[in-house]
Amino acid sequence: MTETKLKRSLTGRVVSNKMDKTVVVLVERKVKHPLYGKVIRLSKKYHAHDEANAYGEGDVVTIQETRPISKTKAWIVTALVEKARGA
Repeated sequence: MTETKLKRSLTGRVVSNKMDKTVVVLVERKVKHPLYGKVIRLSKKYHAHDEANAYGEGDVVTIQETRPISKTKAWIVTALVEKARGA
């Protein structure tokens, strides 16, 4: 009897694609401050695997947790949500 662990999935904006087969995805979330009640934005950057170098800066993508690919990379880009506007 094997149990499959659910993989986390996040959506964020690509902020760098300068590395080969890797993009840096900025994921923002809104959290209510526990004491003052103000809603603040928290952000975190994830290195995600992009096999075809298909995604550029400004693209909104969905990333999914996977096995460690390198020292800093344990996520893989699964889908393009929105293409970057402009050039």
